[in-house]
Amino acid sequence: MSDGCKSCASSGSCNIDPNDCDGAVEIEKSLIGSLNSIKNVIVVMSGKGGVGKSSVTGLIASELARQGNKVGVLDADITGPSQPRAFGLKDIQLQGSEYGIIPPVTKLGIKLISINFFLPREDDPVIWRGPILAGAVKQFWEEVDWRDLDYLVVDLPPGTGDVPLTVMQTLPVKGIVIVSSPQELAVMVVKKTINMAKKMSIPILGLVENMSYAICSHCQEKLQIFGESQGEKVARDNDIDYLGGLPWDAVLNQAVDQGQIENYDSPDIKAIAARIMAKTGGK
Repeated sequence: MSDGCKSCASSGSCNIDPNDCDGAVEIEKSLIGSLNSIKNVIVVMSGKGGVGKSSVTGLIASELARQGNKVGVLDADITGPSQPRAFGLKDIQLQGSEYGIIPPVTKLGIKLISINFFLPREDDPVIWRGPILAGAVKQFWEEVDWRDLDYLVVDLPPGTGDVPLTVMQTLPVKGIVIVSSPQELAVMVVKKTINMAKKMSIPILGLVENMSYAICSHCQEKLQIFGESQGEKVARDNDIDYLGGLPWDAVLNQAVDQGQIENYDSPDIKAIAARIMAKTGGK
């Protein structure tokens, strides 16, 4: 085992042969800094789980890539990673160069890193305390060969704990996309996220209300199955922009389950991505 392995947050659960890992773990930070050129780091976060934050992350990243941007996804939800499944990346054998871990690439050319790539099986649990979780996220930022990106979209775990705090303090975050849903409980908790971002003086790009409505497949009636939409009001009351609402859609759920989130397209996500690009100077 290399000296780098001893300090690695993935020690004991990584599937990379330590004999082949010197370049992936023992990295000169100066080389990484000179190689990686990331124009916009966008964080997607929510106050509570179950609002579809990871799906929104994948949809935004996919649409940004379709618009001609070079995109990466950093799956910072270490204990509940879902991006590899959503993008259909499995049985990945990571390779390392002298400059860092080479991230797998999706069909649209999105570079993606996730703790699941280091586990023998995707359903193996990650049972780590907060500081180790935060350390793993820092490694994903510092020790991955991202190279040139227009956008790095970071999928945060729910809440305002160690990992979100580490990302906001360590990464040059350009802006935050906050995901909510119509339920009163979700709205109450998401305000904690908004207040956290404001206290840390990080710009909020806006709010996305997921599962805002559903469309009846028979009569095309718009159904508010999770309650009356509150996205615009929440955004207005908290003095942030409303990026738009996304419906609950069985087609999207199936696409995520089948690893085909990149195939899902809708006017709603196009509009949300366009607003993000307008705020950040994307293509």
